[in-house]
Amino acid sequence: MRLLNLLVIAALILAASFVYKIKFDSTLQAERVGKIAAEIRRERNAIANLRADWAKLDTPGRIQDLANRHLAMKPVTPTQFDSLDRLPDKPPTIMQPPIQDPIGAMLGALAPDATGSIGKPGAR
Repeated sequence: MRLLNLLVIAALILAASFVYKIKFDSTLQAERVGKIAAEIRRERNAIANLRADWAKLDTPGRIQDLANRHLAMKPVTPTQFDSLDRLPDKPPTIMQPPIQDPIGAMLGALAPDATGSIGKPGAR
């Protein structure tokens, strides 16, 4: 009876230590998850800030002001366009390749079935 009590007490101690180890590991994992969630939150906030900065920098009015300030460009005038009668002639037509393939004809003359894996119909 005494031996049975000692075995039960030892089993309870082992079970309690195993439960404590599981609780400790789960606490560590929860801390890691919390740190990763905080890092994800920081990264998302940084991405949102970068998108807001990009939207501010990408506004057409700001780009137009920068172009006016830093580029020596003038507005387009109607005299810069040429009339239709001064367009160049139509480009020459492109020659069509020959209908028969010269390399294919040479291969066919050497060995008719050299390039295909399927034989002629009725060859079996």
